[in-house]
Amino acid sequence: MSDAFTVLWTQDTCRALRKEGRAGERPSVAFSGIHTSLPSWGGARPGDDVYALHVNQCAVYVVSRMRVVDKERRDCCDGGSPGRREQGFPGHSAWSMLGAGGCGASAVHVDSTPVRFDVPVPGDLLARLTWRNARGRTRNPKYVVDGRLERAVGLQGFYRLAPESADALAELAELTQEAA
Repeated sequence: MSDAFTVLWTQDTCRALRKEGRAGERPSVAFSGIHTSLPSWGGARPGDDVYALHVNQCAVYVVSRMRVVDKERRDCCDGGSPGRREQGFPGHSAWSMLGAGGCGASAVHVDSTPVRFDVPVPGDLLARLTWRNARGRTRNPKYVVDGRLERAVGLQGFYRLAPESADALAELAELTQEAA
């Protein structure tokens, strides 16, 4: 059985995606790291879904659903000559803003839905989202007031979703796919 996770894309990441014209495109790669500046995708396996979330003006958005294909370095990771931003991942320079320059960055190849910034998580669902750790303990998001997220700190990282929450985000991700 596959798992589902969330990862928070920062304002800087989403600004870079917009600036580079990546809205509407499907990321082929994301990056995992060994430092808190870049969340580790260590728990994700091929077939797992990762929901990229973004917080803007107290609303949480599902930006993309990424299904992990593999975490191996491929020929595509070595194309061209490395530049400063895509150090070590010149074949993925189009998506370098997703963390190619992060501490200990490693490529995670994904099959994804198009990048969108207009699919909010409804406030009632936001308050009910549940994550679970490896021991089975669950938690809900902190700082949700009247369906709005007052602080994003509880979403920063790479967290495993409880099955019901994964299903709810999958429905939202399908809406993003249909509307694209």
